[in-house]
Amino acid sequence: MFDDRLKAGLIAAIREAAAHRILPRFRALVPGEIRTKSGHADLVTLADTEAEAEITARMRALWPEAEVLGEEAVAADPALRPRMGTAEHAVVIDPVDGTWNFAKGLALFGTIAAVLHRGRPVWGMLHDPVLDDWIEAEAGQGTVFRHKGGARPLATSQETRAGRISGYVPMGLFPRATQLRISADLPDFARVTSLRCACHEYRMLAQGSAEFLLSGPVPHPWDHAAGVLCVTQAGGVVRFLDGADYDANRRKGVLLAAASAALWDDLARRFAYLA
Repeated sequence: MFDDRLKAGLIAAIREAAAHRILPRFRALVPGEIRTKSGHADLVTLADTEAEAEITARMRALWPEAEVLGEEAVAADPALRPRMGTAEHAVVIDPVDGTWNFAKGLALFGTIAAVLHRGRPVWGMLHDPVLDDWIEAEAGQGTVFRHKGGARPLATSQETRAGRISGYVPMGLFPRATQLRISADLPDFARVTSLRCACHEYRMLAQGSAEFLLSGPVPHPWDHAAGVLCVTQAGGVVRFLDGADYDANRRKGVLLAAASAALWDDLARRFAYLA
């Protein structure tokens, strides 16, 4: 059972890995410490692998009954991926979300951690290593912004007028023909962009600074599980475009996260062709 002791241990592991493994390599990487995975823009750095290894080792020692799985472990052994959805309890880690930004020296990256119970998120954390603050959510407990000076509860935006809402769409994850179709809808909104970092996109949505986001067609748990919980516990709605609730067992399907139920319904009709 994920309790306060385990929560404190996971938060400490993430913050210390940021301080010891991630930040010392920011804007200090050398060519041999950056490599590609699935394509030229899909990067992994020594900070990713070292931070994941440190957090994983600490959590396995604290909670040996749980599966502890990170993005880089699954990249090295895809056979591990199903365990994220089927384990009684799984800790899922993205050590450096927004690795492209990190590798290019842009201070827009984060660490994502989620605790899943049979594929459903029950706790999530969206950590900004640069300022050492984070957004945290627990099922039934709301969403909170935490920093060294204290904490405050969060609530999503209530804006529903298309001309005043902002959102995030990862255009590069869709086929070209789909990109063109999506592009036809974008002028209706105030602003649509991509931060190349799900951690900060979900943070913006959870704290009421943006109104929606779409996932790509393959919503990896390390990118989305924590953010789904942070947004829904702050008052938003996150479902697959076919109406199904989030489940880490699902390998394909576009997630729509919206600040309210009314906005989710409106956007789901607009983007129904992506379902």
